[in-house]
Amino acid sequence: MRKIKNPWLSKPGYNCFGCCPDNPHGVAMEFFEDGEDIVCFWRPAAHYQGWIDTLHGGIQATLIDECASWVVFRKLQTTGVTSNLSVKYRKSVMTTESQITIRARLRTMKRNVAFISVTIENSCGELCTEGEAVYFTATHEKAAEMGFTECVTEGDELLSM
Repeated sequence: MRKIKNPWLSKPGYNCFGCCPDNPHGVAMEFFEDGEDIVCFWRPAAHYQGWIDTLHGGIQATLIDECASWVVFRKLQTTGVTSNLSVKYRKSVMTTESQITIRARLRTMKRNVAFISVTIENSCGELCTEGEAVYFTATHEKAAEMGFTECVTEGDELLSM
C-alpha cells in the first residue's frame, strides 16, 4: 500500500471539502493505493453526526464521492465530475468508531464515463455503506487546462494501517 500525493496542494484557490488538509470545515481525507483499490482510513468525529453518535448519511455520501474521485485521479490520470451517485446504507456508522475504511475501485469504463464501486466499513471490518459513482472524465488536455498534471504515490511500501 502506498500513500497518494495530493496533486492539488499547490493550486491557488484549492479548498476541497473532501481532501484539502487546510479546510477547517472539511473532512481532510488522505488516500492510499492498494492494488486496484483506492483506500482512505478516516476517523469520524461527533460534529459529523446526524443522530446521536451516528455518522450523517450526507457525510457518508461525501466520503464515497471523494474516494471515487481519487480513483479517477490516480487510476485514470485525469479529472472528472460526478454525474450520478447512488448510496445504500446497510448498517449505521458510528461517530465513536476509532477509524472507518472507505475503499473504491474502477468497475468499468464506457468511453469517457467511469463506473466506480465504493464501500465503507467500520473498525470491525463490517460493511456499512455501499456506493456507486458515475464520473464523466475529462480528456488529458482538458485536465491540464484545469491544472491537473499527474497523481503519483510517495515513499516506500507501508506495512500496515
